[in-house]
Amino acid sequence: MRIFPGLSSLFFNLLRKILFLWVRTDVMGAEKDQLELDPDKPVCYVLQYSSLSSRLVLEQEVKRAGLPSSQAPLPVPNGPRRSFFFLYQRAGGLFNRRHTPALTPRIKQVTSLALHDPSSDIQIVPVTLFWGRSPDKEKSLFKLLLSDTWSVAGRLQKLLIILVHGRNTYVQFNKPISLQHVVNEFRDNEERATRKLARILRTHFRRVRQAVLGPDLSHRRTLVASLVRTTAVKDAIRETAREKDIPPEKVRAKALKYGDEIAASMSVVTIRILEVALSWLWNRIYNGVAVNNIQVAQDAAKDNAVIYVPCHRSHIDYLLLSYVLYRNGLMPPHIAAGINLNMPVVGPILRRGGAFFMRRSFRDNPLYAAVFNEYMHVMFSRGYSVEYFVEGGRSRTGRMLQPRPGMLSMTVRSYLRDHRKPIVFIPVYIGYEKVMEGRSYLGELRGKKKQKESIFSLAKSAKNLRSSFGRVAVNFGEPIQLSNVLNDVRPQWREEAYGGDYRPEWLNTAVESLSDQVAVNINAAVSVNPIGMLATVLLSTQKLTMDERLLIRLMNEFCDLIRSAPYSEHVTYPEGDGADWVAYGESMGLISRVHQDLGDIISLEGNNAILMTYYRNNIQHLFALPALIASLFENFSSLEREKVVFLASAVYPYIKSELFLRYPDEDVDPVIEQWIDVLIERDLLRLDGDRICRPADGSEAALRLRALSKFVIQTLERYHISIAILRKYGSGRIGAKELEEQSTLMAQRMSILFGVNAPEFFDKMLFRNFIENLQKTEILTQDEEGMLCYTEGLDEVAEDARLVLNMEMRQAIQQVTMLGA
Repeated sequence: MRIFPGLSSLFFNLLRKILFLWVRTDVMGAEKDQLELDPDKPVCYVLQYSSLSSRLVLEQEVKRAGLPSSQAPLPVPNGPRRSFFFLYQRAGGLFNRRHTPALTPRIKQVTSLALHDPSSDIQIVPVTLFWGRSPDKEKSLFKLLLSDTWSVAGRLQKLLIILVHGRNTYVQFNKPISLQHVVNEFRDNEERATRKLARILRTHFRRVRQAVLGPDLSHRRTLVASLVRTTAVKDAIRETAREKDIPPEKVRAKALKYGDEIAASMSVVTIRILEVALSWLWNRIYNGVAVNNIQVAQDAAKDNAVIYVPCHRSHIDYLLLSYVLYRNGLMPPHIAAGINLNMPVVGPILRRGGAFFMRRSFRDNPLYAAVFNEYMHVMFSRGYSVEYFVEGGRSRTGRMLQPRPGMLSMTVRSYLRDHRKPIVFIPVYIGYEKVMEGRSYLGELRGKKKQKESIFSLAKSAKNLRSSFGRVAVNFGEPIQLSNVLNDVRPQWREEAYGGDYRPEWLNTAVESLSDQVAVNINAAVSVNPIGMLATVLLSTQKLTMDERLLIRLMNEFCDLIRSAPYSEHVTYPEGDGADWVAYGESMGLISRVHQDLGDIISLEGNNAILMTYYRNNIQHLFALPALIASLFENFSSLEREKVVFLASAVYPYIKSELFLRYPDEDVDPVIEQWIDVLIERDLLRLDGDRICRPADGSEAALRLRALSKFVIQTLERYHISIAILRKYGSGRIGAKELEEQSTLMAQRMSILFGVNAPEFFDKMLFRNFIENLQKTEILTQDEEGMLCYTEGLDEVAEDARLVLNMEMRQAIQQVTMLGA
């Protein structure tokens, strides 16, 4: 090695301690359980570029993590004096021009050792080090002076880099590479084996850099100006000038103004400040942030343009996801934010944190649409990570909303124009135990007008900083390759030419398939928490009240139930048991306790009764199938197994569409069979020959089955309301829009008459979705006048309802329907 070959251990350790008087590091992946090192094999670390400072940082971090020292000799016969090597060494002297960096002699020495002793396998651990985590600016003088990411920095330059960026040093350890596995292909050719190892390491370091720093950032002014020069925007300028009789120069100025309104201005200085501020904020209002399956995002970011698609439950979502990504070694994404957030003070901060702003609708403004489309195309084609919410707005009920096609369609069209950079969607579930906007959601669900975001409303919300909002879970779901979606919909799509604003006839089908996969994968990464379990069980009771001991038993039973047949490998479950969850819910002020000599009573009171439906709805889809099966025994003591499967599979498509369940319609029968077996195994049902029987009336098993059926019964009641109205009017006598409105009004009336404390019970969008699904299954059709017509299939659906709804509820729906006439 050319760098201080005779450096003594004493002097080396002294330099290391001096360096760390200034340097502060953020380290990822150094834990032993993450690295999965084999204790019986030697470890050799590899850094990308030769540098004394990098050696000092490496040794400091392996000591902190309790890993084998990088300064010790490599424990193999004739091994080098140190357990590390550099991939490249600096070429040229202090003032000489630097050429392309050359491979170091030690990588050749390590390769030779592996070739000459096949029985000895060395674990090569790549370690990536960044002095600062700022993506380079294109054509930036600062990049030329203080960046060591693209070339090997000289010693003076390295000193300046440490002084400027040393307080923000990022170090990432990666899982070991088996040296024998790498060189095995070229046992007789040492040079080719060395080149292969170097190529693997070079690719690894490049991919890590892509994930951590992202592509170079364009200067905002340059980017905005380039948008106006694109063909699509030029065409829109000409068309707008012609239609509105405005000089093209004025229209071009308006296009520039639109671009300036839209474009982000990401600043890593702002991100660092936000990181510190948000760390304080999360510690202030949350009991912790649990991050699960982050490896999915870390792997995807190395080779793809990543689009994060989280569920949208709170304004906190924007900040939380960017914070989690940055803290886990990933570049924060550019975030699509509503123009309502571009308010004084807050807007500029969000813009520098990566937000770009979009109007709620630009259907009637083709110039704005063209500028926005081109901006998004730049983001996707250059490989920037992007985040947007497919639901459009925040969910007020805790359910996943029907995805809106706008941003997804824009993404697909951009990819068809230029698919050189692969695009991967990363679904993200963000789960709160207590959502910050809960009270305002409650007001909106009661008919109160949505409060407009402003700096004053932000100031008012500062009082929330005195409250505790429990824990937050950020779960990363199964990634979705856009190319795979397109292959399924249009196998020959790569062979077709696309350009400009071209929209192929199959675009809507592709977007619909993509949006469904995104929503399904978000729900498949749900976090089950204590508040959700409390809400699920307590809301299944008529009086929202339960004996504490029974509540604890039921929560334990139902949590074990969904664990026994996991919905998805990405679902996470709460720690502790029912007793812990009751105590926790009480400490959060969400449940009430009444002391009683025979045992305490736990209840939901006042606004909490409605608020808790939000947290129940977060996890309702996990219980959908077993609850549906349980509901079939509401009125019958036994049914043939074949009948149970038939009825459950007949209702399943409607529940699947509403709750975004993951099983395709044609594959659900085996899943239903599995759930029947699970319920029998857990004594919730029993087998009598070819018939499935419910437990004996009055038994605790019967109580548990009845409680389970309540988890889905309101959904089935809502379906029956629409069917009852249809049958009352008759075939061809009512349109889809009027049926939707009538169903909503009837549901509102029933919620008042029968005390249904669930805002989604009369959600117009859910009725609309049900009516659309009846049309998709061809149970309903539309005549030339837009009236809904039905066949005997609807009567069969209505007849099957008697197996699910009790007599009282069926009569109530019939009565309310007739009164509505």
